[in-house]
Formats: sequence, structure tokens, C-alpha cells
Amino acid sequence: MGVLILGLVLFLGVHSVRIVADDWRTQVLAQRGEGAWKGLYSVLSIVGLVLVVWGYGLARQQPVVLWVPPVATRHVAALLTLVAFILLTAPYVPRNGIKARLHHPMVLGVKVWAFAHLLANGNLADVVLFGSFLLWAALSFRAARARDRAAGTVYAPGTASATVITLVVGTVAWVVFTLWLHVLLIGVRPFGG
Repeated sequence: MGVLILGLVLFLGVHSVRIVADDWRTQVLAQRGEGAWKGLYSVLSIVGLVLVVWGYGLARQQPVVLWVPPVATRHVAALLTLVAFILLTAPYVPRNGIKARLHHPMVLGVKVWAFAHLLANGNLADVVLFGSFLLWAALSFRAARARDRAAGTVYAPGTASATVITLVVGTVAWVVFTLWLHVLLIGVRPFGG
């Protein structure tokens, strides 16, 4: 569990700089340059992510069961992860209505993904992992919205065609991940088996 927690502190810590120290981040960017900041950010993120994956894998070998979720929560989680995949797609499709309306769909996608996995999993490692991501996403979304208000950020309106593309790409990515990649990468088959 220690490796998982260390990875979460490192990964989410790096991703929390704009939440807790945005002025410091701006100062470092001005002093060191964008390339140096992105390089350090990327290295720390990768190390943190590797530790999260490794630590979660270790923790799953000796699970501490807190509760056994009802089977129905797997179906709810599947539906919620579909929403999460669409939200995670939205930042990459220009001028879609989802980003125009929600402004920070990726962070909301992480929030929905984490909540879905908390519903369907009852081990201590699951609560630590997905609970940490849920808390981070909630704080990150709040901070991003506050930055938008302070800066007077206006988002371009979305188009119907870009929104449909976002929905289709997100749904296809969800199908591929749910039916094939989840079991390959995570070792868990979301639907049966």
C-alpha cells in the first residue's frame, strides 16, 4: 500500500500545483521556461504513474475487503464509464458542445471514472486509488472554474457536428476499452467472466 500511496502523492501532487500553488507555478515558468517546466512535470508524472500502477498491483495481491458491492453496481459503473469516456474525449474535438458547456470535461471525466470505480469495488486499495482521484478531480474542477471566472474566460460555442463526433469517438473508445483493453491491461473483465 505504501508504494501506491507514494505514487498517488507524486502523481496527484504534480497535477495539483495549479490547485494549491498557481502563483508559484507561474513564477517557475517565468524563471525556467515552459520546456523545463513541462520536462520536470512529465518526468514526475510518469514516475508517479508507474508507482501507482505498481503499488495498486501489489495491493491487489493481498486485498483488504471493506465491503462487497452488489452486482448491480457493475452495471451502473459501466454506464458511468461510458459518460467518462465521452467527457475524456471532449477536450480533443474542437468546437464541441460538451466542452463549450462544461469547460473542463477532462477533469469531470476523471471524476465520473473514479466515482464509477468506487461504486463497483470495495477493497481498501480501490478506495485509496479511486477516492484519491475523485477528491483530486473535485478540487481541480473547482480551481479551474475559479481561474476561468478570474480571467473572464469565454468558451467558443459548440457545433452539433463536433458534438456528435465527440459522442461517437468517446463511445467507440469505451467499447474497445471495456470489451478488450480493460482485461488486457487491468486483468479484470468488466462484463462477466
